[in-house]
Amino acid sequence: MNNFWRKIVNRFILTEDDIKPGATVSEFRFAKAFRKFKISILQLVKEILFILCGIFSAAFGLESFLLPNNFIDGGATGIALLSSGLTDLPLYWLILIVNIPFVLLGFNIVGKQFAVKTAIAIGILALVIANVHFPEVTDDKLLVAVFGGFFLGAGIGFSVRGGAVIDGTEVLAIYLSRKFGVTIGDIIIAINVIIFSTAAWLLSIEAALYSMITYFAASKTLDFVVEGIEEYIAVNIVSVHSDEIREMIINKMRRGVTVYKGERGVKHAQGDDRLDIIYTVITRLELNRLNTEILKIDSNAFVVMTPVKDTKGGMIKRRPLH
Repeated sequence: MNNFWRKIVNRFILTEDDIKPGATVSEFRFAKAFRKFKISILQLVKEILFILCGIFSAAFGLESFLLPNNFIDGGATGIALLSSGLTDLPLYWLILIVNIPFVLLGFNIVGKQFAVKTAIAIGILALVIANVHFPEVTDDKLLVAVFGGFFLGAGIGFSVRGGAVIDGTEVLAIYLSRKFGVTIGDIIIAINVIIFSTAAWLLSIEAALYSMITYFAASKTLDFVVEGIEEYIAVNIVSVHSDEIREMIINKMRRGVTVYKGERGVKHAQGDDRLDIIYTVITRLELNRLNTEILKIDSNAFVVMTPVKDTKGGMIKRRPLH
């Protein structure tokens, strides 16, 4: 490692526990600290790119579709859009004003880092809306509702993947769910019912109905961006032929396997009550094949399947489907 990187590592990364008085830092400690530094920098760059993509996508959806046609969305963005349609205040100021309480709430609930990134993301979004002007794409109401919601939902989703939000409704939902013991989804629905009911009263029922389409398009796009195209299934398999099933998953399906040591709940008068429980994670596309292969080995196998949001590590993302 050259002297420049040594100075960087020594100044900003190594802690007092790493450097003892009178002792020299080994090459191994320097290499380990540098690796942590590199991972942190790459993660920071990744988060910045996600947030910037989210900001420009949301700004495009707002300026090119929703704002010229007086459509709104749900959440804090919907409140800002509704207020912009009823007052002379510009949208970028309203986005800042509406989201300030949510940023402060996020500081207390989620943490300082989240609040800082969210405040910066919302501030940049307001600057982009104020200074970057996107052309109006269409005035067809259905296209405006669908694609306006698509770009806005994609923008919020990219921001979430970057560790921030540009719509603070989720923060309020988390707070209220902890306070009153109800689900986050129920709270978000209740907030949006209030917003769309207000839009129907102040604007028109037609505008409120199209805005609901915008919200549904945005929420589905948000889920798609955050969770990804692949859906994963965790599978627990209990069978007396566990060794054959384990070899089948490894050799035929080329997926990783974890074996739990279990015991039968109903004791047998004769025989060993111990058994192996096979655990694996596969994509939804592979589920049918796995069930077929299990049936070939043991038609009486007990199989429990659970949806998984995402996976990290292992071999499921490294090995191709066969």
